[in-house]
Amino acid sequence: MKAQILKSFGGPEAFELQDVAKPVPQAGQVLVRVHATSINPLDYQVRRGDYSDLVPLPAITGHDVSGVVESVGPGVTSFVPGDEVWYTPQIFDGDGSYAEYHVASENIIGRKPSSLNHLEAASLSLVGGTAWEALIGRVALRVGESILVHGGAGGVGHVAIQIAKAIGAKVFTTVREENFEFARSIGADVVIDYTKEDYASAILRETDGQGVDVVFDTLGGDTLSRSPDVLAQLGRVVSIVDIAQPQNLIEAWGKNASFHFVFTRQNRGKLDELSTLVERGQLRPHVGAVYSLEDISRAHARLETRNNGVRGKIAIAVDPSAHRASQDS
Repeated sequence: MKAQILKSFGGPEAFELQDVAKPVPQAGQVLVRVHATSINPLDYQVRRGDYSDLVPLPAITGHDVSGVVESVGPGVTSFVPGDEVWYTPQIFDGDGSYAEYHVASENIIGRKPSSLNHLEAASLSLVGGTAWEALIGRVALRVGESILVHGGAGGVGHVAIQIAKAIGAKVFTTVREENFEFARSIGADVVIDYTKEDYASAILRETDGQGVDVVFDTLGGDTLSRSPDVLAQLGRVVSIVDIAQPQNLIEAWGKNASFHFVFTRQNRGKLDELSTLVERGQLRPHVGAVYSLEDISRAHARLETRNNGVRGKIAIAVDPSAHRASQDS
């Protein structure tokens, strides 16, 4: 099979397309022919060496799979060849998804939502699982509450908006002005251009000084450290970004706030919950650009470029038919 091999940590050019042996499923494992994967910030963080102690080289990286079951190992009862499936490979534990085939334990694999094509499904598994764990598992967002989603046009952000709206929350988000219409179309109630006004001042203005119940941080840095400024009493902050600087804990303490940090875990349950929202028409990932497996380096370079013009996710058509099917749907 063909696979993109990360031979050394570095820039987008660090990948090399090679022919490698197709994996063989062992007991409890499923071999999947990968139709599509996608690019996440985690992917370029791994590539440049942020987690070098956890990723032995050479490595096949990548963290999303949508495809079709090719074969199953002994003891597998949930799937048979021909089933369409989706999942996030175990992070830092074995090969990733930048390849034509991938093998995984059956307990982390879900049945692909029938209303999504492979490019869409591959664009939802990691970001959807992350957003679900953050909003449901950590901060327990409830109907009638308010939430600020930072980076609402991004991969995780645009999914978080839709999940929050499905719960019944009032959704605020920060995006550039050219993404206002997009953010509103997926459920944002109030949109703020963070390049033209201070988001904290805007939130306090829009909430009559009360603040929001939850802040979902996808950016880190100053955005995370200032998040307590816009919290209501007993508010919660949940972040998916490494802590790179001291936090504003005095402000948080004064509001009886709680902080939560998410590095998503793999399980079928979250995928099934996301599938339910998809089939109800309450959640759909947005594919903003598509590249081939051969063009992984270009896809990485684009995602790392600020203001790259991509809304939602960059998907990778490992099987070219995945791209054709998306165009026909």
